[in-house]
Amino acid sequence: MPRLLAGLVDDAAVFPPGSASLPDAVAAHHRHRADWYADLVGPLLVPASAVLDGKLGGLVEPGFVVGLIGDTGVRGLPAALSLLAEDGIQVRQVEVAVAKRGEDPQPGLAELLKLAEPWHDLDVYAEIPLTFGLMGALDTLAQARADGRPVAAKFRTGGLAAELFPTPVELAAVICACRDRKLPFKLTAGLHHAIRHRDPETGFTHHGFVNVLAATLAAVAGAEVDGVAELLATTDPVRAGERVRAHRDAERPLWVGYGSCSISEPLTDLIRLALVNGGFEK
Repeated sequence: MPRLLAGLVDDAAVFPPGSASLPDAVAAHHRHRADWYADLVGPLLVPASAVLDGKLGGLVEPGFVVGLIGDTGVRGLPAALSLLAEDGIQVRQVEVAVAKRGEDPQPGLAELLKLAEPWHDLDVYAEIPLTFGLMGALDTLAQARADGRPVAAKFRTGGLAAELFPTPVELAAVICACRDRKLPFKLTAGLHHAIRHRDPETGFTHHGFVNVLAATLAAVAGAEVDGVAELLATTDPVRAGERVRAHRDAERPLWVGYGSCSISEPLTDLIRLALVNGGFEK
């Protein structure tokens, strides 16, 4: 697995549209961790609600690594973290939405940052809507990170309605804004395949994760919004893959990764594009 792709895809098997049961998700995650592509896969993402309901207890051994998703809101996180600690489960990251679309994210963000003060060993991702108050929230996160807090941003790139899919220009602006603030970010929703495409069932046009990777590499190299948007908008796998191929041995900058309910889909796309499994050999 090229260094550039290490840990790119968190295992979100229990979340829609996959919606696997926790026992099935844990069993599949063990298989991923034991297979040749293990370095591609991040932690298993588990909802705080399932932890609070005791559904994870007994399914995993001490030392099992998870990412905690705050589906119960910011205030439900401490109790879930406490239960995971009691079971010896290692939490790598916490991710939680701080506002709904159209809401001011600052109050929720302030609550999360205060609550997370003692979480020195956890990466904390504040999910911020791509609407009102976005740039101010990024400024707040960037300042907290500059002060030594392990915090970063998270954005949604899809959903059950067309307006939940940001345009290439909108997503490019966010990537460049994070670049300017030296603020890492995660993505979630809609990144089902490597290259930008239209879903024939819904009619929604999805971003491609290879497009996002190429666009982020370009942004870090100094490209502005229009150039970054062009890479996000292309449906040409050669153009999107060229920059990725050229940086195969580098550490992935800025973009931490994304959650996917399927590991096989992104892996299959990477193999088809000859970006893994010997595909970088000329």
